[in-house]
Amino acid sequence: MEMVKITAAEVNKLRKTTGAGMMDCKNALVEAEGDFDKAIEILRKKGQKVAAKRADRESSEGAVIAKVNADATSGAVISLNCETDFVAKNDGFVNLANELAELALNATSKEAFLAADFNGMTVADKLIEQTGVIGEKIEIGAFDRIEAPFVGSYIHAGNKIATLVGLSAAAEGAATVAKDVAMQAAAMAPIALNEEGVDQETIEKEIEIAKDQLRQEGKPEAMLDNIAKGKLKRFFKDNTLVNQAFIKDSKQSVAQYVKTLGDVAIVDFKRVALV
Repeated sequence: MEMVKITAAEVNKLRKTTGAGMMDCKNALVEAEGDFDKAIEILRKKGQKVAAKRADRESSEGAVIAKVNADATSGAVISLNCETDFVAKNDGFVNLANELAELALNATSKEAFLAADFNGMTVADKLIEQTGVIGEKIEIGAFDRIEAPFVGSYIHAGNKIATLVGLSAAAEGAATVAKDVAMQAAAMAPIALNEEGVDQETIEKEIEIAKDQLRQEGKPEAMLDNIAKGKLKRFFKDNTLVNQAFIKDSKQSVAQYVKTLGDVAIVDFKRVALV
Protein backbone atom coordinates (compact mmCIF):
# COMPACT_ATOMS: atom_id res chain seq x y z
CA MET A 1 0.00 0.00 0.00
CA GLU A 2 1.42 3.35 -1.04
CA MET A 3 2.01 5.90 1.77
CA VAL A 4 -0.01 9.12 1.47
CA LYS A 5 2.22 12.09 0.66
CA ILE A 6 1.95 14.76 3.37
CA THR A 7 2.83 18.30 2.31
CA ALA A 8 4.53 20.95 4.46
CA ALA A 9 1.44 23.15 4.02
CA GLU A 10 -0.79 20.45 5.54
CA VAL A 11 1.58 20.00 8.46
CA ASN A 12 1.70 23.76 9.02
CA LYS A 13 -2.11 24.04 8.90
CA LEU A 14 -2.47 21.32 11.57
CA ARG A 15 0.23 22.97 13.68
CA LYS A 16 -1.59 26.33 13.55
CA THR A 17 -4.89 24.67 14.44
CA THR A 18 -3.63 22.62 17.39
CA GLY A 19 -0.37 24.21 18.50
CA ALA A 20 1.33 20.80 18.38
CA GLY A 21 4.95 20.39 17.24
CA MET A 22 5.85 19.91 13.57
CA MET A 23 6.84 16.24 13.94
CA ASP A 24 3.77 15.42 16.03
CA CYS A 25 1.58 17.00 13.33
CA LYS A 26 3.37 15.16 10.53
CA ASN A 27 3.11 11.81 12.33
CA ALA A 28 -0.58 12.38 13.06
CA LEU A 29 -1.29 13.19 9.40
CA VAL A 30 0.65 10.10 8.26
CA GLU A 31 -1.30 7.93 10.71
CA ALA A 32 -4.57 9.52 9.54
CA GLU A 33 -3.57 8.99 5.89
CA GLY A 34 -3.93 12.70 5.23
CA ASP A 35 -7.38 13.07 6.85
CA PHE A 36 -7.15 16.45 8.63
CA ASP A 37 -10.02 15.89 11.13
CA LYS A 38 -8.76 12.40 11.95
CA ALA A 39 -5.28 13.84 12.58
CA ILE A 40 -6.76 16.34 15.06
CA GLU A 41 -8.52 13.43 16.81
CA ILE A 42 -5.23 11.50 16.99
CA LEU A 43 -3.53 14.48 18.64
CA ARG A 44 -6.43 14.83 21.10
CA LYS A 45 -6.16 11.16 22.05
CA LYS A 46 -2.46 11.66 22.63
CA GLY A 47 -3.39 14.56 24.94
CA GLN A 48 -5.84 12.32 26.84
CA LYS A 49 -3.12 9.70 27.36
CA VAL A 50 -0.65 12.31 28.62
CA ALA A 51 -3.35 13.86 30.84
CA ALA A 52 -4.14 10.47 32.39
CA LYS A 53 -0.46 9.82 33.09
CA ARG A 54 0.04 13.24 34.69
CA ALA A 55 -3.29 13.51 36.55
CA ASP A 56 -1.61 13.25 39.97
CA ARG A 57 1.05 15.87 39.18
CA GLU A 58 0.93 19.24 40.96
CA SER A 59 0.14 22.17 38.67
CA SER A 60 1.21 25.05 40.92
CA GLU A 61 2.77 27.22 38.21
CA GLY A 62 0.94 29.08 35.45
CA ALA A 63 -0.45 32.43 34.37
CA VAL A 64 -3.15 34.48 36.12
CA ILE A 65 -5.07 36.81 33.81
CA ALA A 66 -7.84 39.33 34.53
CA LYS A 67 -10.06 40.79 31.80
CA VAL A 68 -12.79 43.44 31.82
CA ASN A 69 -15.52 43.77 29.18
CA ALA A 70 -15.79 46.75 26.80
CA ASP A 71 -18.14 48.84 28.96
CA ALA A 72 -16.30 47.95 32.22
CA THR A 73 -19.36 46.42 33.91
CA SER A 74 -18.05 42.89 34.32
CA GLY A 75 -14.70 41.20 34.73
CA ALA A 76 -13.24 37.73 34.90
CA VAL A 77 -10.02 36.41 36.39
CA ILE A 78 -8.65 32.92 35.74
CA SER A 79 -5.48 30.98 36.40
CA LEU A 80 -4.23 28.65 33.69
CA ASN A 81 -2.10 26.22 35.66
CA CYS A 82 0.84 24.09 34.55
CA GLU A 83 3.67 22.18 36.22
CA THR A 84 6.77 24.31 35.55
CA ASP A 85 7.72 27.97 35.44
CA PHE A 86 9.41 27.31 32.08
CA VAL A 87 6.04 26.55 30.46
CA ALA A 88 4.27 29.35 32.40
CA LYS A 89 6.59 31.94 30.81
CA ASN A 90 6.17 30.61 27.27
CA ASP A 91 4.51 33.16 24.98
CA GLY A 92 2.15 30.57 23.52
CA PHE A 93 0.99 29.55 26.99
CA VAL A 94 0.43 33.16 28.09
CA ASN A 95 -1.44 33.90 24.84
CA LEU A 96 -3.70 30.90 25.47
CA ALA A 97 -4.36 32.14 29.03
CA ASN A 98 -5.35 35.55 27.63
CA GLU A 99 -7.70 34.00 25.05
CA LEU A 100 -9.33 31.85 27.73
CA ALA A 101 -9.73 34.82 30.10
CA GLU A 102 -11.48 36.73 27.31
CA LEU A 103 -13.86 33.78 26.87
CA ALA A 104 -14.42 33.62 30.64
CA LEU A 105 -16.11 37.04 30.48
CA ASN A 106 -19.18 35.34 29.00
CA ALA A 107 -19.30 32.39 31.43
CA THR A 108 -21.41 32.36 34.58
CA SER A 109 -19.49 29.59 36.36
CA LYS A 110 -16.33 27.52 36.09
CA GLU A 111 -18.38 24.57 34.84
CA ALA A 112 -20.03 26.67 32.11
CA PHE A 113 -16.61 28.06 31.18
CA LEU A 114 -15.06 24.60 30.78
CA ALA A 115 -18.02 23.57 28.59
CA ALA A 116 -17.83 26.74 26.44
CA ASP A 117 -16.82 26.59 22.77
CA PHE A 118 -13.18 27.39 22.01
CA ASN A 119 -12.55 27.32 18.26
CA GLY A 120 -14.70 24.24 17.65
CA MET A 121 -13.95 22.33 20.86
CA THR A 122 -14.79 22.83 24.51
CA VAL A 123 -12.35 24.60 26.82
CA ALA A 124 -11.96 21.32 28.72
CA ASP A 125 -10.98 19.52 25.47
CA LYS A 126 -8.57 22.34 24.59
CA LEU A 127 -6.81 21.85 27.93
CA ILE A 128 -6.46 18.11 27.26
CA GLU A 129 -5.15 18.84 23.77
CA GLN A 130 -2.59 21.28 25.16
CA THR A 131 -1.54 18.74 27.79
CA GLY A 132 -0.55 16.49 24.88
CA VAL A 133 1.15 19.35 23.02
CA ILE A 134 3.12 20.67 26.01
CA GLY A 135 3.62 17.41 27.89
CA GLU A 136 2.55 18.87 31.25
CA LYS A 137 -0.66 18.84 33.24
CA ILE A 138 -2.66 21.90 32.10
CA GLU A 139 -5.82 22.93 33.92
CA ILE A 140 -7.94 25.88 35.01
CA GLY A 141 -7.18 26.57 38.66
CA ALA A 142 -9.15 29.64 39.70
CA PHE A 143 -12.21 31.13 38.00
CA ASP A 144 -13.89 34.26 39.38
CA ARG A 145 -16.15 36.98 38.04
CA ILE A 146 -17.42 40.40 39.12
CA GLU A 147 -20.37 42.46 37.90
CA ALA A 148 -20.66 46.09 39.07
CA PRO A 149 -21.43 49.59 37.74
CA PHE A 150 -17.66 49.90 37.14
CA VAL A 151 -15.05 47.14 37.13
CA GLY A 152 -11.28 47.61 37.01
CA SER A 153 -8.42 45.11 36.89
CA TYR A 154 -4.72 44.70 37.49
CA ILE A 155 -2.22 41.99 36.50
CA HIS A 156 1.08 42.00 38.36
CA ALA A 157 4.27 41.62 36.32
CA GLY A 158 4.98 37.96 35.60
CA ASN A 159 1.28 36.98 35.55
CA LYS A 160 1.40 35.45 39.03
CA ILE A 161 -1.22 37.72 40.66
CA ALA A 162 -4.30 39.36 39.15
CA THR A 163 -7.18 41.26 40.72
CA LEU A 164 -10.61 42.67 39.91
CA VAL A 165 -12.34 45.52 41.75
CA GLY A 166 -15.98 46.54 41.44
CA LEU A 167 -17.11 50.10 42.24
CA SER A 168 -20.65 51.25 43.00
CA ALA A 169 -20.64 53.93 40.27
CA ALA A 170 -18.87 54.74 37.01
CA ALA A 171 -17.85 58.22 38.19
CA GLU A 172 -15.28 60.36 36.39
CA GLY A 173 -11.86 59.03 37.35
CA ALA A 174 -13.22 55.56 38.21
CA ALA A 175 -10.71 53.82 35.92
CA THR A 176 -7.72 55.26 37.82
CA VAL A 177 -9.20 54.62 41.25
CA ALA A 178 -10.29 51.06 40.40
CA LYS A 179 -6.81 50.24 39.09
CA ASP A 180 -5.17 51.73 42.20
CA VAL A 181 -7.43 49.66 44.45
CA ALA A 182 -6.81 46.55 42.33
CA MET A 183 -3.05 47.13 42.79
CA GLN A 184 -3.65 47.51 46.54
CA ALA A 185 -5.48 44.18 46.63
CA ALA A 186 -2.66 42.51 44.68
CA ALA A 187 0.06 43.89 46.97
CA MET A 188 -1.63 43.67 50.38
CA ALA A 189 -3.66 40.43 49.96
CA PRO A 190 -6.77 41.38 52.00
CA ILE A 191 -8.80 38.38 53.17
CA ALA A 192 -12.16 40.15 52.77
CA LEU A 193 -13.77 43.36 51.54
CA ASN A 194 -14.80 44.49 55.05
CA GLU A 195 -15.42 43.17 58.58
CA GLU A 196 -18.70 41.54 57.54
CA GLY A 197 -16.81 39.46 54.98
CA VAL A 198 -14.52 37.81 57.54
CA ASP A 199 -15.86 34.39 58.55
CA GLN A 200 -16.60 33.61 62.20
CA GLU A 201 -13.96 30.86 62.39
CA THR A 202 -11.21 33.35 61.46
CA ILE A 203 -12.52 35.90 63.98
CA GLU A 204 -12.57 33.34 66.81
CA LYS A 205 -9.10 32.12 65.89
CA GLU A 206 -7.71 35.70 65.98
CA ILE A 207 -9.34 36.38 69.36
CA GLU A 208 -7.81 33.18 70.76
CA ILE A 209 -4.35 34.08 69.40
CA ALA A 210 -4.65 37.56 70.95
CA LYS A 211 -5.71 36.12 74.33
CA ASP A 212 -2.82 33.64 74.33
CA GLN A 213 -0.35 36.46 73.66
CA LEU A 214 -1.87 38.55 76.46
CA ARG A 215 -1.69 35.63 78.92
CA GLN A 216 1.99 35.18 78.08
CA GLU A 217 2.47 38.88 78.78
CA GLY A 218 0.91 38.33 82.24
CA LYS A 219 -2.28 40.33 81.66
CA PRO A 220 -5.15 39.56 84.09
CA GLU A 221 -7.83 37.17 82.74
CA ALA A 222 -10.59 39.75 83.39
CA MET A 223 -8.95 42.20 80.95
CA LEU A 224 -8.42 39.74 78.10
CA ASP A 225 -11.77 40.12 76.32
CA ASN A 226 -11.57 43.91 75.98
CA ILE A 227 -7.92 43.97 74.91
CA ALA A 228 -8.51 41.12 72.45
CA LYS A 229 -11.38 43.10 70.87
CA GLY A 230 -8.97 45.99 70.33
CA LYS A 231 -6.47 43.64 68.66
CA LEU A 232 -9.31 42.29 66.48
CA LYS A 233 -10.02 45.84 65.26
CA ARG A 234 -6.37 46.10 64.28
CA PHE A 235 -6.65 42.76 62.48
CA PHE A 236 -9.63 44.09 60.47
CA LYS A 237 -7.69 47.27 59.64
CA ASP A 238 -4.75 45.30 58.29
CA ASN A 239 -6.66 42.55 56.50
CA THR A 240 -9.88 43.99 55.03
CA LEU A 241 -9.59 45.96 51.81
CA VAL A 242 -11.73 49.00 52.67
CA ASN A 243 -9.99 49.48 56.04
CA GLN A 244 -6.39 49.02 54.91
CA ALA A 245 -4.13 52.07 54.76
CA PHE A 246 -3.95 53.13 51.10
CA ILE A 247 -0.46 52.19 49.83
CA LYS A 248 -0.06 55.43 47.86
CA ASP A 249 -1.09 57.61 50.83
CA SER A 250 -1.06 55.87 54.23
CA LYS A 251 -2.84 58.83 55.87
CA GLN A 252 -6.13 57.63 54.40
CA SER A 253 -7.86 54.27 54.20
CA VAL A 254 -8.74 52.64 50.88
CA ALA A 255 -12.42 53.47 51.48
CA GLN A 256 -11.51 57.14 52.03
CA TYR A 257 -9.47 57.18 48.83
CA VAL A 258 -12.41 55.79 46.86
CA LYS A 259 -14.64 58.52 48.36
CA THR A 260 -12.53 61.12 46.49
CA LEU A 261 -14.73 60.14 43.52
CA GLY A 262 -17.82 61.25 45.44
CA ASP A 263 -20.54 58.91 46.70
CA VAL A 264 -18.70 55.80 45.54
CA ALA A 265 -17.76 52.60 47.38
CA ILE A 266 -16.07 49.28 46.64
CA VAL A 267 -18.74 46.61 46.23
CA ASP A 268 -16.56 43.57 45.49
CA PHE A 269 -13.06 42.39 44.69
CA LYS A 270 -11.37 39.18 43.58
CA ARG A 271 -7.70 38.26 43.99
CA VAL A 272 -6.05 35.23 42.43
CA ALA A 273 -2.39 34.42 43.11
CA LEU A 274 0.05 31.66 42.18
CA VAL A 275 2.61 32.39 44.89
